[in-house]
Amino acid sequence: MNIIKALEKRRTYYNINKELPVKEEEVIKLVQEVTELVPDAFNMKSSRVIVALGEKQDLVWDSIYDVFGGEVPREKINSFKAGAGTVLYFYDRDVVEALQGQFPLYAANFPIWANHSSGMLQLSIWSGLRELGIGASLQHYNPVIDAKIHELFDLPESYILIAQMPFGGIVEEPDAKEKEDISKRVRIEK
Repeated sequence: MNIIKALEKRRTYYNINKELPVKEEEVIKLVQEVTELVPDAFNMKSSRVIVALGEKQDLVWDSIYDVFGGEVPREKINSFKAGAGTVLYFYDRDVVEALQGQFPLYAANFPIWANHSSGMLQLSIWSGLRELGIGASLQHYNPVIDAKIHELFDLPESYILIAQMPFGGIVEEPDAKEKEDISKRVRIEK
């Protein structure tokens, strides 16, 4: 239970492969448990997650390449496709809209809060993957790919795509991070 260590180990891994150091079932269990545990405003449970593995993993990244019509370099897309899987993050607009109707004074905030919850979920899964010895990165090819992802997974229109997280075995560690002067971003008042 050391969040600082988990966050230090969580890095952006671009050089990944299909060889996981754990069984796929452990990854699935992690994603399920973390999704259940991450909090959100009004306990709305708006986050939705798809874990694409095997052929679906390859199809996700081939489809993303196709949607962009070659504007994104094939080598970049292939680096994500090289992974064992991709976690796709969404929130369900129907859940958000239902709460907007129930709590009109807060209506404008529910989509913001749904994104906050998704951000917490993304970081938690990312850190959890790293604790399993798995590398990942966070990508944002949406909204350009939204229609194709909905088609690939037969999703309701209410699922709003937020991010894509390709993950896999670690081929190469990223360069060390430089320490920053944190006082430029954190201010203490007494």
